Amino acid sequence: MSVLPLPTDISAIVDSDVFFRNLLESAPDAMIIVDDEAHIVLANGQALRMFAYSRGEMIGLAIESLLPKSVRDSHVSHRRSYSDKPTLRPMGEGLDLVGLRKDGSQFPVEISLSPIDTGSGRFISSVIRDVTVRRQMEDDIKAAQRAAERANKANSAFLAAASHDLRQPVQALSLLNGALRRTVKDERALQMIENQDASLTAMTNLLNSLLDISRLDAGAVKPEFEEFPMQRLIDRLSAEFERQANIKGLEFSSAACRAVVRSDANLLAEVITNLVSNAIRYTDKGHVKMACIERDGECHLEISDSGIGIEADQLEAIFQEFHQCKTPGASKEGFGLGLAIVRRLADLLDHRIGVVSEAGQGSCFTVCIPVVAEGSARVAEEENGAEEATERASGLIVLIEDDVNVADAWGLLLEAEGYRVATAASAKEARAVIQHLDEQPVLLISDFHLLGGSTGVEAVGIIREYYGSEIPAFIVSGDTSKVVKEARLLDNCTLMSKPVDTARLLAAASYAARLGSVPQD
Repeated sequence: MSVLPLPTDISAIVDSDVFFRNLLESAPDAMIIVDDEAHIVLANGQALRMFAYSRGEMIGLAIESLLPKSVRDSHVSHRRSYSDKPTLRPMGEGLDLVGLRKDGSQFPVEISLSPIDTGSGRFISSVIRDVTVRRQMEDDIKAAQRAAERANKANSAFLAAASHDLRQPVQALSLLNGALRRTVKDERALQMIENQDASLTAMTNLLNSLLDISRLDAGAVKPEFEEFPMQRLIDRLSAEFERQANIKGLEFSSAACRAVVRSDANLLAEVITNLVSNAIRYTDKGHVKMACIERDGECHLEISDSGIGIEADQLEAIFQEFHQCKTPGASKEGFGLGLAIVRRLADLLDHRIGVVSEAGQGSCFTVCIPVVAEGSARVAEEENGAEEATERASGLIVLIEDDVNVADAWGLLLEAEGYRVATAASAKEARAVIQHLDEQPVLLISDFHLLGGSTGVEAVGIIREYYGSEIPAFIVSGDTSKVVKEARLLDNCTLMSKPVDTARLLAAASYAARLGSVPQD
């Protein structure tokens, strides 16, 4: 490729003094050139405006005049070191550099240095940038981050307190309701208890949903992944789903699943529970089905129904908070939080959620869970232990609870079921109580947070050490903080979240009392 000759003598232009000065003045940053004695010989307009000097005032100044007095001595030694080995590089890399204006005001700067060798000697060129605005932005960002961290800590503290303190009275009401149901015989009174139970269930669901949304948005929920047979989770949930469906006169079915998956079993259970409960709520007749299909290394768990369906233009909106389906015939029950929780949990677990629906024809939601094994890897369960006991419960239960009202409610429920109950309010009290018992307890039930800063883990440990036996234990808590994970480290122990469903609690207590071990789920 040929190069056309330039129409003018470029060398003459580049060597001209006018060209050099125009180039210096057109630079976007301040530029200062000093001689080998560190006196300023050239400065462009940006430098004059930045330091508030006239050209006559700045030319001839020692470069240290543009620095705060506190760093001038050290700058002299750094300048001399640079003169010995001059290179193109930033000045004071990693340091906060400061410039000094003529009026004595200071401002943050960034400086780049480069040597210039000429026939008249060596000069040093400095390119200087005022970074006041950028530093202010950085400070604002850091302040915002600190404020966000404080807000997150406050939010986490609130959630931990709210989870415990708000659930305590609901737990007491739920236990009292369960005790009344087992002692009252009058039909009218039983109907009132059932109505009360329905209201308690609605209040519990709303409280749990609001706290779940808050915890997820605050990043307080951390998944604990494990490998487990999908069928075990389906078996654990199906009985409750069937009960809910039967109340509405619906058919519920769940197909067998042989997949072993990787997920957080508790969080996945919450996803499935919300989807199935929604399906039952929006289905007035027909069926709700749960099925598993293994495909492309995933277990596709499908929850389908013959309900009212969803309009196509609402399929994305249904995952928003407080959105309720506007399809004709939609139930007014619920709060529009279930699917919002499902979406957040699915994102947290990295499980894809799909939905296919047609108004008036029903819906099918799909959860895609990674499969780690196939075939007959299902963990064997004891069939006898899964069945509810038909005989009256018996045995001694040690209850450790520091809230008097909740402790009384626990006692009434367990005694109505047939157990004897010994109570304590702290780990220290539990140590004293067990020394006066006439038999070994069949079960230990403890709140996590107890009087005197002790915990249920500590109380359970003391009692087990006294008897030299790994007595089955339930630790109950509404606390969502990480500290409760302590309870998960105990063998033969189940962690239960408040408010505990009384029917499931008593079934688990019967299992533990008869077999000496807690149910797997």
